[in-house]
Amino acid sequence: MFKTSQQKKGLFLTIAGLAPLLLCLAFTYIDARQIVQRQQAVTATMLLTQAEAISDRAWNMVGYLRKFSGRSCPEMINSLQQYASQYPYFRSIGVMQDGMVTCSSILGGQKGNLETMLQGPVPALRKAWWMLSIAGSYAVKDRPAVIYMRDTPDNFSSYALVDSQYLLDFMHAVGISHGYSISLRFGGGYKIDGGFAPDTRPAVLPSNSLTATSARYPIIATVISPPEDLAITWRSGLITFMPMAVIFSLLLIMVTNSWLKRRVSIPDQLRRAIKRHEFSVNYQPVYNITTGIVAGAEALMRWQLPNGQWARPDLFISAAEEEGMIVPLTKHLLELIAEESISWQIPPGFHLGLNITGEHIQHPDFITDIRQFAAQVAHHHLLITLELTERSLISDGPEVIEKLQLLRNEGIRISIDDFGTGHCSLSYLQTFPLDYLKIDRGFVAAIESTDDDAPVLDAIIALSHKLKLSIVGEGVETSVQLDYLKDRGVTFIQGYLYARPMASSALMTWIQHEGQQPLTSG
Repeated sequence: MFKTSQQKKGLFLTIAGLAPLLLCLAFTYIDARQIVQRQQAVTATMLLTQAEAISDRAWNMVGYLRKFSGRSCPEMINSLQQYASQYPYFRSIGVMQDGMVTCSSILGGQKGNLETMLQGPVPALRKAWWMLSIAGSYAVKDRPAVIYMRDTPDNFSSYALVDSQYLLDFMHAVGISHGYSISLRFGGGYKIDGGFAPDTRPAVLPSNSLTATSARYPIIATVISPPEDLAITWRSGLITFMPMAVIFSLLLIMVTNSWLKRRVSIPDQLRRAIKRHEFSVNYQPVYNITTGIVAGAEALMRWQLPNGQWARPDLFISAAEEEGMIVPLTKHLLELIAEESISWQIPPGFHLGLNITGEHIQHPDFITDIRQFAAQVAHHHLLITLELTERSLISDGPEVIEKLQLLRNEGIRISIDDFGTGHCSLSYLQTFPLDYLKIDRGFVAAIESTDDDAPVLDAIIALSHKLKLSIVGEGVETSVQLDYLKDRGVTFIQGYLYARPMASSALMTWIQHEGQQPLTSG
């Protein structure tokens, strides 16, 4: 068991230490990818802007050449050559008729078909205005170009052939600063590559590819960053954030270790506290409205720590339940009460309420524990009342019923504690052997006037009367609350209005004096 606990502790500390570091690695990697993608997007936008600017000039030229429709080549050749020389982008410009080049700025009147000029097939499905990137042209076969063509219904066409060198220079200038591999494609044609050639060697980190499309023309730009770009950006982020992640990791390890120590040591602390007699019992009297005197008391366990401070009962009892220590703690409570009761002077029929958990009821020693305690205090003729929460009734219902009925046949009384705060079905009130129902202090605290209605509280009281259960109102602190409960037939009350919890010796003194006096609501 100890080895398993140590292994679990080591696992928790390892997770606590690694979690900030792994998160830092993940977040800086994601941030690095986003930075690289933003840089690629900027590069792609610049490429498309340049390509669009060249396309604008090309389309302007194509539109301008329409005026040469119907003219012969000698009539237009000088103008074509003059226009082409004014714009360095153009490899050539020219016109066509019936699918044949009739005049161009570079070849004059030499005729040829479009396939020959493009050194490849013409797009089968094309619009009147179309563009296409090609691997080379008739005049310059080893360098890509982009053709811009305008076809008219009378089979006259004008075109502008843009040399790719200007695009390649720009792509190289932009790509070399980041080591990008860049490509442009016009009209779904040939892919014009620029920048660095993609690195095909295996790499730990992948290369990142981004594709952007022009909003104005069918132009696609692709930018591929090398793995080194992502690695450098990621490393920069790690240098910035990893020291903080390491500090946070150490802090988380310290916090987790402290939490584990506190959690793991709770059973040991409770065992040591039992051995050192750090636990004690306080008793809070219960008032009988009908008789006007004390009816009994509820036993409440208290824990004074070695430093003199008192532990909160709700915290250490919850911890005992979670850590499997509630049964030993309850047995210790019974031992303390039995020891203190030796010197008691109490009237016969004095009610003694004991808080019992579902874990204890399901324990094999439960019946034995209660019988043994009853035998130890039998000379006082006490009415022992086991106060159970609604959760205790829900767990293993048939077995609980059998055990409670057995004890009830032996004179033990059964009460539901803090009724209304759990999830117990109302049918359980008829199924289980019950004698008392304790109304949770939350419902009592809501009483502000004897004239106001408290529908839920009234329903609980009415239901208890119907089932012939005696009612105990918890947490009564004002005379208004007392009068409200008294008017509705509640028999017992418990709270600061009547008495606070007190030690055994103080309880005996209190019973002799205040306990025999009626509680007035004035």
